[in-house]
Amino acid sequence: RCVQETEIKHLSRIMAEQKLQRIDNYLQEHYQQIQSHHLRDLLQDESRNARLRTQHNNILFDYSHTKVTADTLPLLERLAQDAHLFERIEEMFAGKKINTTEDRSVLHVALRLPAGQKLEVDGQDVNKEVQEILQRINSFSSTIRQGIAPGLTGKSLLNVVVIGIGGSYLGIEFVYEALRSHPDCLKSAQGRRLRFLANVDPIDFSRAVDGLSAEETLFVINSKTFTTAETMLNAKSCRNWLIEQYGKLGHDISTKEAQNKVVNAHMCAVSTNLKGTSDFGISEDRVFGFWEWVGGRFSVCSAVGILPLSLHFGYDIMRQFLDGAHDIDNHFRNEKNIQKNIPILLGLLGYYNNTVQNCSSRAILPYCQALCKFAPHIQQLDMESNGKRVSLDGHELEYLTGPVNFGEPGTNGQHSFYQLLHQGRTIPCEFIGFCKSQNPIFLSGEPVSNHDELMSNFFSQPDALACGKVVEELRAEGVPNELINHKTFPGDRPSVSLLFPELNAFTSGQLLAIYEHRTTVEGFIWRINSFDQFGVELGKVLAKNVRTFFTKNRGHEENPQLEGYKFNSSTAYQLQQYLAHSK
Repeated sequence: RCVQETEIKHLSRIMAEQKLQRIDNYLQEHYQQIQSHHLRDLLQDESRNARLRTQHNNILFDYSHTKVTADTLPLLERLAQDAHLFERIEEMFAGKKINTTEDRSVLHVALRLPAGQKLEVDGQDVNKEVQEILQRINSFSSTIRQGIAPGLTGKSLLNVVVIGIGGSYLGIEFVYEALRSHPDCLKSAQGRRLRFLANVDPIDFSRAVDGLSAEETLFVINSKTFTTAETMLNAKSCRNWLIEQYGKLGHDISTKEAQNKVVNAHMCAVSTNLKGTSDFGISEDRVFGFWEWVGGRFSVCSAVGILPLSLHFGYDIMRQFLDGAHDIDNHFRNEKNIQKNIPILLGLLGYYNNTVQNCSSRAILPYCQALCKFAPHIQQLDMESNGKRVSLDGHELEYLTGPVNFGEPGTNGQHSFYQLLHQGRTIPCEFIGFCKSQNPIFLSGEPVSNHDELMSNFFSQPDALACGKVVEELRAEGVPNELINHKTFPGDRPSVSLLFPELNAFTSGQLLAIYEHRTTVEGFIWRINSFDQFGVELGKVLAKNVRTFFTKNRGHEENPQLEGYKFNSSTAYQLQQYLAHSK
């Protein structure tokens, strides 16, 4: 019976792969048929344009500037059906172990459920556990912000430094930057500072603590296992800094007990390793847990992000952020009309651009300076999730997945890499804009406000990329013949646009969830596991060997011993040069 079940599963996979290949062929054939239809011509069709936009809760998603016609949409819908997209989505929300390589559920959506909504996985009410952690975060952050729980000398803890890397850093910084200029958030965080220590480079540590008073500083250590090499070295550096600073203030820090008092008053942790945190000097009541079904790059809605952000902005604001993400979760799960489901559309178009049109990159272009850290977060979210070479069952893929994600806020990006977007290789673009500014300015005598100037570029760039500028226009402008080719813009470059009412805590949560689910959709369509990350391990393993080499050879820089380390000659030479010049 087991053999039969295995054979059935194997046959199902083969049929699914054949089905994917068949629909991909249809898409390839369809694209070949419409490839010659220039976007400047497609955009003249008002009925087409009207069909290629949708709205949810005042978010406008427009994809009329992509190489899509009325005939493309049914093929994309069929692709979703053949990938059993809605079934896979439902499995994720139900807590099925869709992370098959690690035998784990994928439940970041549970982190933003409202209180009282039950979600049972393996006999446990997951949301009950989530709400317990959120209540603790609410209570802890309130006591810190109100000065009820001060530092060791009784001073309020006004500075928070987050120690963590990757998913324990990037998403938090995105949200912090997104909110810190909003009037409500600015008022709530008045007099407080939030900094980040991610890189093990000592320069990052120096900058993180520069100008801070140890008596007014709280460190948050984000490490699920409390063993991550970079994070723990940084945590030890911060602990050492605290103890040294208190020693300079005249405190007796000669005993382990005295040092632990300093640490426990000025450090807390997000971790599941209670023994490790206790050994470090942090009491259990200052440790906040999370679960194996939360991947690092999806963890900003867990204590990893909500704790430090609540310490800075207050829990009520972060609850609005969670509610925004939950709003999109419901939209993603329950909107069965694919042409109205924003994350699904974004994912299907991503597949279409990457796999059908062979575009290997995409640009994320928020026209809002507050989203200066959004693209770096999406880089990790998307590229760590979907940068894979094998299918769910371990077979090497015949197609590439995971485009390179990059971006910069407009209009800064326009003066950086838009030259390539307009006249170099074709890179699909994703424009993100807001109807209202967090900090509006309208100078007397100027024709438009600063925000309108910004948004003038937001609306013009998609048209410029799509329509370009042809020879006839240039000649009509009197451009010399020798410059015609230099000034020609071919156009026909695809883009989509997301337009929100404003950037606040709620819409920041919506934006995050849209991109989280887009990543998931693309992974489901490609039939890969978007929730493991074995690709980050090899370099770490090799680094241990180099670390051992350094340990053995510091003090012997002039004649380092290379035997037994199996370095190739190139790496060995570089190591010798490094030791010789770093004494």
